[in-house]
Amino acid sequence: DPSKKLVVPEVNGDVLSAEDKIIANPNCSTIQMVVALKPLHDKYKIKRVVVSTYQSVTGTGVKAVNQLMDERAGKDGEKAYPYQIDLNVIPHIDVFQENGYTKEEMKMILETNKIMRDDSIKVTATTVRIPVMGGHSESLNIEFENDFDLNDVRAAIAAQSGCIVVDDPASLQYPMPKDAHGRDEVFVGRIRRDESQPNTLNMWVVADNLRKGAATNAVQVAELLAEKGLI
Repeated sequence: DPSKKLVVPEVNGDVLSAEDKIIANPNCSTIQMVVALKPLHDKYKIKRVVVSTYQSVTGTGVKAVNQLMDERAGKDGEKAYPYQIDLNVIPHIDVFQENGYTKEEMKMILETNKIMRDDSIKVTATTVRIPVMGGHSESLNIEFENDFDLNDVRAAIAAQSGCIVVDDPASLQYPMPKDAHGRDEVFVGRIRRDESQPNTLNMWVVADNLRKGAATNAVQVAELLAEKGLI
């Protein structure tokens, strides 16, 4: 719906206006991705993003959490998924579309263009459910129009509101769902150059999907509306 605004305050909070009747939270997996992408797009101009997600069962709801806990305990119970989730991964989130993508994948593609306000960014996604709780993780491969310096990339992400860089492979420091659980920030690590093609970066993004991916983002939108005197 072109008339419905999808808002992530750190990315496109300036679109809010007194005329807005409906303001929607984007998909949880989109939110954490665009927060990390915004400073890089501003600095280097993104051409293409390839994202693979590793999404917590909490994104499905209580029924899915119960399924995972029951399976871990060896108990039969109500199923949220068509297959076992414990000791398994399911490359299927939401319904399949005619083009072979799932609805979740298409949301990530379309929402990224809308929130970033740039339809020229090419996005492709594969979304996967994994047997963890605490947050969603994403592997991003990002091609830019312009070359970059890795230290400048880290500095740009660290300066972005709501982002924390955790990127020290020598001391085994990188973002994980257990560390993002209960936090409002987006954590970024494994920042490295893609050596297979020019102007391309790999990085790993983690956030608590029930916090920044949902409740926290909604609260931040309300706070921004109040700050602007719109409510």
